[in-house]
Amino acid sequence: MPNTSARPKHGRRTRRRRREDPARNELVSSSLESAQQCLFNQDYGTAFVHYLLVLNLAPMFKDFARESFRFTLFKWTEELDSVGRIQDLFDCYEQALELFPADEVILNSMGEHLFRMGFRDEAAGHFHKALKLRPDYPEARENFYRVANWLVERWHFLMLNDHGRNRKYQQAIQKAVQSGCSTVLDIGTGTGILGMCAKKAGAAEVYACELSKTMYELACEVVSANGMDGSIKILHMKSLEMEVPKDIPHRVSLVVTETVDAGLFGEGIIESLIHAWHHLLLPPRRGENEFQDQSATGRVIPAGATVFGMALESIEIRRHHRLCVSEVGGLSIAAAGELCSPVSCSPEPDDSMEPYTTERLSRVPGGYKALTEPFTALNIDFNNVQELEGLSSRKVQQIRLPVTQEGELDALAVWFQLHLDEESSLSTGPQEDTCWEQAIYPVHSTDGFVLKPRDELIVEVSCRDAFLRLCSVAVLRDGHEIGLDKRPDTQGSGNPVSNQNPEAELCSALASLQTGQKQTKDFCMLECAEMALLNNQDYHQSFCSALGKLIPQLRAKCQNKERGSGDSTDGSDLLYVLDVSEGFSLLSLIAAGHGHVKAYSSVEKKKQQEVVKRLARSNNVPEQHLEFWLNHTEDEHGMLKRPSREKLWSAIILDCVETCGLIRQKLMEKASLARCLLEDGGSIFPAKIVVHGMLVESDTLLLESAVQGQEPTLGFNIAPFINQFTVPVHVFLDFSTLECRHLSEFVELFVLDLMESTANYTNREVKVQATSAGRITAVPFWYHIYLDQEISVSTLSQNSHWKQAAVVLPQPVEVQAGDWVRLAVKLHKSAISISAHIENTPGPMEQ
Repeated sequence: MPNTSARPKHGRRTRRRRREDPARNELVSSSLESAQQCLFNQDYGTAFVHYLLVLNLAPMFKDFARESFRFTLFKWTEELDSVGRIQDLFDCYEQALELFPADEVILNSMGEHLFRMGFRDEAAGHFHKALKLRPDYPEARENFYRVANWLVERWHFLMLNDHGRNRKYQQAIQKAVQSGCSTVLDIGTGTGILGMCAKKAGAAEVYACELSKTMYELACEVVSANGMDGSIKILHMKSLEMEVPKDIPHRVSLVVTETVDAGLFGEGIIESLIHAWHHLLLPPRRGENEFQDQSATGRVIPAGATVFGMALESIEIRRHHRLCVSEVGGLSIAAAGELCSPVSCSPEPDDSMEPYTTERLSRVPGGYKALTEPFTALNIDFNNVQELEGLSSRKVQQIRLPVTQEGELDALAVWFQLHLDEESSLSTGPQEDTCWEQAIYPVHSTDGFVLKPRDELIVEVSCRDAFLRLCSVAVLRDGHEIGLDKRPDTQGSGNPVSNQNPEAELCSALASLQTGQKQTKDFCMLECAEMALLNNQDYHQSFCSALGKLIPQLRAKCQNKERGSGDSTDGSDLLYVLDVSEGFSLLSLIAAGHGHVKAYSSVEKKKQQEVVKRLARSNNVPEQHLEFWLNHTEDEHGMLKRPSREKLWSAIILDCVETCGLIRQKLMEKASLARCLLEDGGSIFPAKIVVHGMLVESDTLLLESAVQGQEPTLGFNIAPFINQFTVPVHVFLDFSTLECRHLSEFVELFVLDLMESTANYTNREVKVQATSAGRITAVPFWYHIYLDQEISVSTLSQNSHWKQAAVVLPQPVEVQAGDWVRLAVKLHKSAISISAHIENTPGPMEQ
């Protein structure tokens, strides 16, 4: 019975208060004072050491010193980062987290450093911990969304939503297991779905491996939630590192995998399968012996693949991979040399180049034109280890393709048919409704060369270093072979090169051999987005016009001021223009071209600086009027200061929008600093950014954003786990080709004023009237970038180098034509969020 005694019970004697230690107290007091003094003197490293001593000796000061300690930590680690002391940086964060293990701000900051260093899994863990501690912490939420796009790529959602693909894999695995393949290894398990299919089909033993820490942990959760954690062993490692019996007890009779990319071999399936056949799989079935015990032999799903290709014309692909213009912003770029993207294929491997990129051809802006019929480039049998091992040493194959339509040769497109077994296959072709994109092999060396019907295009196919390589090498025309890789560079004149007779074309091709050395010397690589930017004439002309208005005004003001003061002009009246654009930019050179301007360029890479210098010389811009400021500072924040003690900037050009369609991080902070550095009458370019958007219904965006529907995937509960990585903003969107229904006209969502800080806000409500009935699933958005009150650039224009983005609503909103929808738009730093609900009382758009 309960003890009814009123006398309190003591489990142990009360501890005595610890005696004060005067020496310890003196050390804490003096160290705290030293920390504060060092912080005042901006000696952050010494201040950090003193704070560590104080907080370890006297934890009661944690609440008092938390803010100062954080500030010191962040400043000191910035310094360590700037001088490359990365290990010391992370050591400081580890020490800080020992003191404050539940500090969401420190966790988030360490995650940001990890992400910048490429440690995405670890960064995601820190952002996730920060959000658990404080779910409404916007910085951690924005960072988690950003890293989620890297860790769980959007094709995972598309793949799990592809019911046809899932069923075919399940049926092939079920058939193999029921025919005797009782031990299974799933290589690159992802969510674990293929391994679970094998277990559900009756496999006695199932093993799986996954290299990504995030996907490994996700697979463990999924398998456990589906009651298979005791029957599927998941290993966090590469299959190439697996051994028998160390990692699995014996060889398996079936390997299932989908480690294929758009170019089939890009995820390393060849190397993985060669290793599996030698170390993890039972020997393959010999001959056509139907009675051979399946459990004693090995096999692979998929069993093999057939690769197809075709030549095509596409303006969109062209402008991302080679120079298509001869002048930008009033500058001739004939002296630029040979410029191309880093995507280029040759039979010999080149570590500096990627052999192919990817596109969903059905959604390429402007479409494409097939110049040849599809052709078979390659067949591969994944159950033949000798064939896999001989792939890289295969002789280069030449294929002649009859040209069926006239057009400019821009690329070879590649897709494949994946043979799961003898009866079932999956196609990744451009006409298929599939989760795969197609591989694109851009052609750099045929600028202006038009293929004609009756031509034959000669394509070389090889597999050096286990990558599929396709190269367009020559054209047969009227019996003459014209080498495409030896044509003289016309520097993007845009005029088709088609001489009247084949002899003239042949002579031209041979003559270009003499220019090969010069082209190699002047070769420069630009990222695909940088190439598209260089080809964006409207963008550069807009900047040229805006600078052409500002510079004469400031020059006139300067001259009037000198006349009033009686000073003579001695060349010190130069106007200063700073360009802090990301990557390759010619805006500083365009500014310097207006005369009496000293421009500071953001171009950092030496080869690209050489291009800018050549263009400066050829356009008569004095060498002393152009400077590369990143040569003299550690980072761009260090350059946002006065050009000299006596001078301020006439114009500062900020890079405001990322190629993916989002506002750049810390844009408003940079604008705030830039405003303080402008001379009277100077300007930030752009001065204002207006965000526009539209209500749409798009199943495509839903399928690419999360696993849809209430039904389990093949009977497995997967959606709740992978949908943790759903992000509300879909980036790298081509709105012009997005499959969607427009449910409203476009409206102004938000305005960012970079010149007038008082005009800015963080929240806005907008009323939009639905023009059609449907389900609002997303709000795509884009920008009008105003350089001044009259001149603007749209990120939605056909020749824009920017993509668009869209906020995908967590739940679709049903509307009828005429309904008013209230959008609550918020901007936190660079992150836009939008919520929508039906407005009962109609009314005009309001702010």
